[in-house]
Amino acid sequence: MKYTILLSIVVFFFSCSVKNNFYVDAENGNDSNSGHSPQSAWKTLNKLNQTNFKPGDRILLAAGSTFKGSLELKNISGTKEKPVKISSYNRDEKGQLPIIDSKGFNNGILLENCSHVLLTDIEITGNGGGQRIGNKPGMNCGVLVTATVAADFENIQLKNLQVHDIFFEESGYQRGKDEVRTANGSQSYGWGIRFINQNEKATISGILVENCRVENVAHTGIKFTGGNQNIQDIKLCSNLVLFSGGPGMQMSGVKNVHVQNNHIANSGSSNDSRKWGRGSGLWTWGSSDVLIEKNSFRNANGPGDSAGCHIDFNCTNVVVQYNLSENNAGGFCEILGNNYNCAYRYNVSINDGHRVKGENGTFQEGKIFWLSGYAGNGRKRTGPFNTYFYNNTIYVSKDIVAKIAVDRASAGVLIANNIFCIEGESLAVKGDQYKPETEGESRVKNIVFKNNLYLKEGNWPAGVLIQDNAPMFGNPEFQHKNGKELSDYIPGNRDLIKDRGVEIKPIPGDEIGLVPGLKVSEDILGNPIARLPDLGAIEIN
Repeated sequence: MKYTILLSIVVFFFSCSVKNNFYVDAENGNDSNSGHSPQSAWKTLNKLNQTNFKPGDRILLAAGSTFKGSLELKNISGTKEKPVKISSYNRDEKGQLPIIDSKGFNNGILLENCSHVLLTDIEITGNGGGQRIGNKPGMNCGVLVTATVAADFENIQLKNLQVHDIFFEESGYQRGKDEVRTANGSQSYGWGIRFINQNEKATISGILVENCRVENVAHTGIKFTGGNQNIQDIKLCSNLVLFSGGPGMQMSGVKNVHVQNNHIANSGSSNDSRKWGRGSGLWTWGSSDVLIEKNSFRNANGPGDSAGCHIDFNCTNVVVQYNLSENNAGGFCEILGNNYNCAYRYNVSINDGHRVKGENGTFQEGKIFWLSGYAGNGRKRTGPFNTYFYNNTIYVSKDIVAKIAVDRASAGVLIANNIFCIEGESLAVKGDQYKPETEGESRVKNIVFKNNLYLKEGNWPAGVLIQDNAPMFGNPEFQHKNGKELSDYIPGNRDLIKDRGVEIKPIPGDEIGLVPGLKVSEDILGNPIARLPDLGAIEIN
């Protein structure tokens, strides 16, 4: 009797779990099937779009199948304990993923007004055939997560996705030469992964994008668009973004963000005429409490901006630390106006800022260091305020002119413990953010500028508004100058660098400092900082 009851309970729960699974097989399925087993799988994404999913449901796409169309989930909500999961099944030793081919549709996957959803192990492509809605520029997305109604949405997780070849226009489309000069592009584009909050009374929070690969998209690889910081609590971890036509990652109107262990290369790519052809590896705007660490930014391209990582205007508490920035046309450190308490610390910059204004249509100089008061067209230049720049290692080879610009609107600047190893010429330039500064005093206030190491006199140009009042000169003797890895920039000149750093204290008049704290416990390689810090980003053991 007890055995019969136990068996009945097991069968009951197994039956419930089976009914929570929805299998889809583009090759062998049939939409008239039940969908609850691989043998009775559905066939199309459209069948899924017509289904109302509940907490704990699993949508499983057959590995190796190619699904034409768009998966659109609207008003779907799991729970924290029982999220709705979209994933794959029947993966073999080759590791093939199910493919959603959204050519001719506006999204590969749409999550609209959803909470507690896990999306994982799917490949998405959509090469052209975008559909315009009204007179606005069109938008194709590999994945679009959006809120349109006044409510709080939470816990959206995207893991192990492969998003590639996302374009609105058909192959061969040519953009006009002036399109790349617009602030963010004014035409129709394809985007990799996008989060958009379309309702000012809505919030989207608890977002994870992890171990995703985004490659060859017309504009931005991974992008967040909020208003009044109504997209919050975001983690971007261990993602790879390659050859995006715009920025690799971009976030506007967000709060509480951790960007860690991502690798971004060739942002602003122009290898397809449908791409925008301009973009930093990562940039923020109108955002606060953002920690950007342990990432690499390489080969950013474009006639303007296109730094490794830059902080656009209207941001607070953005810290850029422990990153590798290499061969980015626009430069290394770029902080625009109306920014408060932002920092670059313990980063390594290699041959950044090589762009020359006027060559091949470029309209901005590349710069290794740029403080700009620009806060929007038609607005008075202001700030940045209380900027911290310390313990960075900057190397520039002799064939690149290292350029520096500091706007006179800047107020509160700390520059200390850095290594500027500039083998060639250095030059002071104007920031030229659409037009050079013309207003403000000629003296920047509240400066702490001392204890930096320069390869030679003139590495910091005399024409820059602020000057080091206690410079040091000498060769850091890197392991392999002109190398491309962090280990190449371990300094060998122990007497010149070991324990020669100063303790970093708040800028006079700054009561905040940095939200994570001014003192750090380790360098960019994870070496402990035992006493006084060494100069640069890497401690000498």
